[in-house]
Amino acid sequence: MTEFVHHLIEQYGLIAVFLGCVAEGESAAILGGFFAHQHLFVLWHTVLAAALGAFAGDTLFFILGRSFAEYPFVVRLRKRPGFRRAYRLVNTHPNIFVLSNRYIYGLRLVGGIAAGLSRIGMVRFVVLNAISSMIWAILFSSIGYVFGLGAEQIVGKALARHEKLLIGLAIGVTVAVIAWLIARHLSRRERGKEARETAAS
Repeated sequence: MTEFVHHLIEQYGLIAVFLGCVAEGESAAILGGFFAHQHLFVLWHTVLAAALGAFAGDTLFFILGRSFAEYPFVVRLRKRPGFRRAYRLVNTHPNIFVLSNRYIYGLRLVGGIAAGLSRIGMVRFVVLNAISSMIWAILFSSIGYVFGLGAEQIVGKALARHEKLLIGLAIGVTVAVIAWLIARHLSRRERGKEARETAAS
């Protein structure tokens, strides 16, 4: 069974990294870096897949905000916690916002929509988004790679392939759970802030 999963990761893992990074995919980039250390992927392939996924995701949500603002799906995203704050930030500090938005968990999707609805130009957004995506991919893929190096030294070089696979999956689950907890905390705080602003106005 483990060999079958190993084969799937070798064959389709980079596609999974790309798709995972289209959304808020820190865990996908970290897992890609970890498996690159285990020689299932080449590291620069992992970085490229993560960067392309991140770039494609943000560009997609930018286009949705720019051209499909009144579609029900986009309207729902505009009602999510953090949208008003993202829209305010992208209009006051567009360059900084586009470069840093992907690091603020829970705001990336609404941030792309907010950027599409803002005054920032398409070309400017694409260039800044490409720079941000590459830096982000290098950072999180490297975290996974370094984690793999540390795990190997702690557990030992004799670590079996299936044990490496289980460690990688454990990393993904752990990162996903932590990210979900952080997102829930930020979402509650943002809802409270927006409720107070609404009451004040």
